[in-house]
Amino acid sequence: MRDASCAVSVARRANETERLMEIFNPNNFHPRVLIADDHAIFGETLRVYLEKTFTVIGVVADGRAMLQEAIRLRPDVVVTDVAMPLLNGLDAARRVREQIPNVRFVFLTMLDDVNLAAAALELGRVAFVLKSSGAPELIKAVEEILHGRSYVTPKLRSEDWVAARVRSSQFSKKLTQRQSDVVQLSAEGRPIKEIAGILNLSEKTVEFHKHHIMEAFGLKSNAALVLFALKRGLISVDPEALSANRTC
Repeated sequence: MRDASCAVSVARRANETERLMEIFNPNNFHPRVLIADDHAIFGETLRVYLEKTFTVIGVVADGRAMLQEAIRLRPDVVVTDVAMPLLNGLDAARRVREQIPNVRFVFLTMLDDVNLAAAALELGRVAFVLKSSGAPELIKAVEEILHGRSYVTPKLRSEDWVAARVRSSQFSKKLTQRQSDVVQLSAEGRPIKEIAGILNLSEKTVEFHKHHIMEAFGLKSNAALVLFALKRGLISVDPEALSANRTC
């Protein structure tokens, strides 16, 4: 059994090596890139810029569309926003990886959160770039992951991979102060717009945090979120009273 397992592992590595050799053949250097960003102007700008170096095979505007098109088109690289409607970039990437293990990801975001960067790095050979970074850094990030190396923008570089894993675990399984705020205010029945105003965040950022919390802890409804907040001591109101208040 061990010999068979080793043979399968060697075969997989050989296939990956052949794939990389094909990608980096000087006569066939046209990596195929899929772009995912819900801001149409930004997505089209990315297309124009990346087409100078790579072959852009599509631009999509939400995470579910990214998942569908990645499976259909089989790109070498997906350049994706993190906070997208319907399905965020990280969760969409995880689902794509289940079907296309060798696809590479570059995550673009306005969120300069080291925990988020570490969570992205848990996906393996990926790049994490801030949207405030210069365009040449994006090209460098793509080239790094095509060569089988991870890339993190220097503004958020982790000290080492051990620290990155610790941050990822903390982001996924423990609540940060910001996440606690989002859980508490959501459990109090406040709308997204009000929460965004209170925390001085964009509504999109609040939605991303809430979605990630519910996914990470298996919360299927707002009622489950309220009970979760109660168990963690984030709110002290009676859940039935809170439910009644929301229906008034």
